[in-house]
Amino acid sequence: MQLVVLAAGMGSRFGGLKQMEPMDNYGNFLLDFSVYDAKRAGFDSVIFIIKKEFYEEFRDSIGARVSKIIKVDYAFQDLNDLPSGFTCPKDREKPWGTAHAIYAARDLIKEDFIIINGDDFYGKETYQIAFDYLKSLPSNSAGKYANVAFKVKNTMTENGSVKRGVCFGDEKGYLTHLVESSIERVNGEIIASPLEEKYGKPFKIKEDDLVSMNLFAFNKDLINKLEIKFPLWLKENINVPKSEFLIPTVVDELVKENKASMKLLTSPSVWFGVTYKEDKPAVVSALKKLTDKGEYKEGLY
Repeated sequence: MQLVVLAAGMGSRFGGLKQMEPMDNYGNFLLDFSVYDAKRAGFDSVIFIIKKEFYEEFRDSIGARVSKIIKVDYAFQDLNDLPSGFTCPKDREKPWGTAHAIYAARDLIKEDFIIINGDDFYGKETYQIAFDYLKSLPSNSAGKYANVAFKVKNTMTENGSVKRGVCFGDEKGYLTHLVESSIERVNGEIIASPLEEKYGKPFKIKEDDLVSMNLFAFNKDLINKLEIKFPLWLKENINVPKSEFLIPTVVDELVKENKASMKLLTSPSVWFGVTYKEDKPAVVSALKKLTDKGEYKEGLY
């Protein structure tokens, strides 16, 4: 099974390429820990989706390290990588979004896979949950997806808002609705503000409500679905400068259209990441504590 890492974004709020920020005394990035966790859960290859201009730097740092333990491939997210008949507007600067990032890796994805954000720490239990789910499926399964969600209280930062997909499920444990939102504490309450107007006004959520951290488990048929949906999305949004083709939105549509099911799994782990520059000291401290406890080998590799 494959690990697909969404790492093409420049962290404007963090002030640089977030995925390439050392988090320990050995120069390891947060992403090193993620690949390490995925490998020991059972994943046997990784696809890094990056910007082409960062390829050599990425390959010579994290790529050189993780290639010692896992097969590595690279895909490049490019504004001009569009279906036939579409041309990128000249004033477009913002990437096309997370669903487009997966689309960029369409020729490399050959089997069931999970996706992760390159700048989030999910915890080793989370990867094991995702791997065990995919392993439990019959061969050549299609449309049998899963999301490993977190309690929202375990995904917050004290330094500002975070983007999360608020999950709504049924009594059988399947996702029924996913609302990509900006989430933060306001006057002691957790407020989710939908990123798209069609999902309505801001609403309150509880501490233990589940949110998506973009860790999805997919069958390879998702690629065919993206190849169908992306042109339809472009027809409506190609000239909207800040519009994004987002995987949570695609998932929400597929579930509503009965074209896929989404098992809602829960991770006991506590997230941490570098959404903001001020988050780094806490992340460094947390990783050191885990290493001191024996969760990670000193230096990893």
